[in-house]
Amino acid sequence: MRKIAVINQKGGVGKTTTAVNLAAGIASCGHRVCLLDLDPQAHASLHLGVTLHQGEPSLYDVLCNEMALSEVRRDLSDHLSVLPSHLDLAAAEMELASEVGREVILRDRLEQDSAPFDFLILDCPPSLGVLTLNALTAVDEVILPMQPHFLALHGLSKLLRTIEIVSKRLNPTLRLEGIVLCMYESGTRLAAEVSNDIEEFLKASASQNPVWASAKFFPTKIRRNIRLAEAPSFGQSIFDYAPTSNGAEDYLALARDVVGKMTPAAQSPKAALAGGKPPSCDLPNPTVNHTSPASIPMPTP
Repeated sequence: MRKIAVINQKGGVGKTTTAVNLAAGIASCGHRVCLLDLDPQAHASLHLGVTLHQGEPSLYDVLCNEMALSEVRRDLSDHLSVLPSHLDLAAAEMELASEVGREVILRDRLEQDSAPFDFLILDCPPSLGVLTLNALTAVDEVILPMQPHFLALHGLSKLLRTIEIVSKRLNPTLRLEGIVLCMYESGTRLAAEVSNDIEEFLKASASQNPVWASAKFFPTKIRRNIRLAEAPSFGQSIFDYAPTSNGAEDYLALARDVVGKMTPAAQSPKAALAGGKPPSCDLPNPTVNHTSPASIPMPTP
């Protein structure tokens, strides 16, 4: 089983969008995938139409109340499941502050779980606190989504340093799998310059540290696409909401990059999506519902 954390301490870079649609893309290719929503904002859960009410079990109960993952997990299809989050998870940072071994609680819970998944995708909060450390100790791979802006490069060295420290002290198998550019606009010079900077950095630093020695700059770039922004309000992945959009095409290609192989039946993501269904697997056509957004609870004034 491959365990992958999608992480960036900077918000608004496409982290949750990438975690959700990467999980859905891999699942649509026939792999069993479980998405863990470690962000107290619960945006990954909402993106897939899962809204928890007060008292319903969430990842907070897994981390703080020793609840089994199977009691929280929700199956969305034959290939995709989610471990949802709730705002209560924000309290876990304080509640676990004095807990011995707080950084490895999630890893221990995963080891106790016998569900036969091929991939675990973890959507991490935009911070480097206890929840993110739990993710980094529980996975083997890290995928870093970034916007092609110079400010997005600012925190890269700090994040790589965190991954390096966790690898040395808590999880020797941890490594940076790769960097993916989101909200990419190919017509801008800035996007090309930032892409070149990242690629040169990876090449120059590959021999300096084994944690990111094998990291790659994913050839697939996620183009800016309004359908990706619309899909969460309908509680659907991009493959269900707009299966022929550029967003679906890009995330399908990224899923194949991550899986590391392409099926002969659908070499082109655009060709695979042209029939109105997710990629190269014999799954049913998605049910596309553009008539009513998902029910998202609004805060009480």
